[in-house]
Amino acid sequence: MGSLVGFFTVFGVAARNSIMLINHCQHLEREEGEPFGPGLVLRGARERLAPILMTALAAGLALVPLVIFGNIPGQEIEYPMAIVILGGLVTSTVLNLFVVPSLYLRFGRKKETVQKAYSSTPIS
Repeated sequence: MGSLVGFFTVFGVAARNSIMLINHCQHLEREEGEPFGPGLVLRGARERLAPILMTALAAGLALVPLVIFGNIPGQEIEYPMAIVILGGLVTSTVLNLFVVPSLYLRFGRKKETVQKAYSSTPIS
């Protein structure tokens, strides 16, 4: 049960960080005029680096005592949950800093393409 709760916790943190990273890249493109490309993605990832690391470190440091003291009586639920969350935070941090930016670069649409798609759509 604890592992399942830990999984959902990590999933929520990873999804939030990914959404915030993509949102920030779109903001840089839309509001600050950054052209779509590797420069945009690198700038967005660089600017979101501190918030992503702080989220992972804050949650991770709170769980370190549960992991260190191990599976002692009274912590049958907390220990597996802490292991899953700690491992998931490391994995999701790497995912958010390296995989998500490259996926956005590969599958993100250019600004002109998005504007053409919305302006050519007939309103009924």
